[in-house]
Amino acid sequence: MEQVQELAARLVIPGLPAWSGLAVLLVLALFALAWLAMPFSVFGLKSRLEMLEAQLEDIQAEIRALAMRLAEAPRPGVSKDHFEIDPPRREPPPEVAATPPVPPPAKRPEPRLDWPVPARR
Repeated sequence: MEQVQELAARLVIPGLPAWSGLAVLLVLALFALAWLAMPFSVFGLKSRLEMLEAQLEDIQAEIRALAMRLAEAPRPGVSKDHFEIDPPRREPPPEVAATPPVPPPAKRPEPRLDWPVPARR
């Protein structure tokens, strides 16, 4: 008990009441307790991460199944005896009004200032 009182007396902030050292000691103790308890709060994440991993695997399996079905599905415009696909018909691009390019600004020489040089001794 004397050690705690001695430690609290060392932590007293000058200009504040004597109990300020005890308050600082209490804050430090709570910080240390939180630091020690932190790993236990992480353990709750493991089950949630495993659940998300299982959902991700299900989604990937669905994507694989859809990709395989898509690969096996008959394509429109293709028969077994005809392997060429009709090219898609594209409309010509709309006409764009041509504007002349903007010329770069004219280069002007920068003015030079001729300051008087102080005489050296």
